[in-house]
Amino acid sequence: MKSYPTTEWAVTAPSQLGFDIEKLDLARQWMAEKSASRPYRFLVLRDGQIALEVNIGMEPDRQVPIASAAKSVYSNLLGIIIQERKLNSAEEKVVDYYPEMMEIQDRQGPKLGRYAFPKDKDITFRQLIANTSGYMKPEETPGKVFHYQTYGMNILTHALAKIYGYYDVTDPEGSIGFGQLIKTKLAERIGTDWNYRQTNFDLHHQARLNIFGYYCQIYTTARDLARLGWLWCNNGYWQDQQIVPANWLNTSIRVSADLLTHSSVSEWKYGLGFWTNSKGQLWPNLPQTGFTASGANGHYLTVFPQQQVVVVQNPGPVIKDGDSESANPDLLELVLNSLD
Repeated sequence: MKSYPTTEWAVTAPSQLGFDIEKLDLARQWMAEKSASRPYRFLVLRDGQIALEVNIGMEPDRQVPIASAAKSVYSNLLGIIIQERKLNSAEEKVVDYYPEMMEIQDRQGPKLGRYAFPKDKDITFRQLIANTSGYMKPEETPGKVFHYQTYGMNILTHALAKIYGYYDVTDPEGSIGFGQLIKTKLAERIGTDWNYRQTNFDLHHQARLNIFGYYCQIYTTARDLARLGWLWCNNGYWQDQQIVPANWLNTSIRVSADLLTHSSVSEWKYGLGFWTNSKGQLWPNLPQTGFTASGANGHYLTVFPQQQVVVVQNPGPVIKDGDSESANPDLLELVLNSLD
């Protein structure tokens, strides 16, 4: 029976949640073998209850940064803000809300040849969250090329935060920041206790980090990250509230229209802030309804809605020969194969 956590998760025997215990243990063994001496946390959830939880070398209550997995949360916030009518749609031009994005001159970008070009005035919020904006890339027309980047996501979060008066390029470290929007509009409503910090890459001294830097990093435990996965597994619904608009989330977890139109089939893996298997390209051997949030250093939050299964790796192993966004498909296959 489906349930939602209150202050704590319900922990239930795997067999009562439809898992074969011996087969599920193969997933635990895989995690232990591939992680070797590296600390890891691994959690499997079904029907809103914990079936398996392993913490090796890390305390369960330690909060760690999830890197680019936070971009899926940014997508959620964009949908919420549109629903609140602070934006009319994701097709609005970002420059109308954050004109500072166009102030990056030659030698002020992250590297030589990377700065704001006239074409960047046409970038929309949808293109930023889809990683098809081409921001500060002279050869990339907005909406035409998939290029995974953090700077465009920073433009997105600053533009949204500025709508609420939460970001000021003249005082980025003194600004309330995008984390406050995440906290009040999503995190608190599902009972998480995340922390937020603004982080930067180590760039040259002329880089206008106040405009395109200051990434909103989310720090979380595995159990709090599981709450987010359970929200997604239930189409953005939590207990008696629709937190993330269902239509927006459904669109976000499917390959974006830009990729379907302009990219090769092999690139059909990304939606609006999510890695997705909706076209069977991310995980050929796994359900096409599956999707994941992926961050550097092995932070993965993976959801299979039809099976009502959430898999948390916070962190999991980083397989050198694999795609960093793929969230360890061999492990995911072991988990799903353990269902009776």
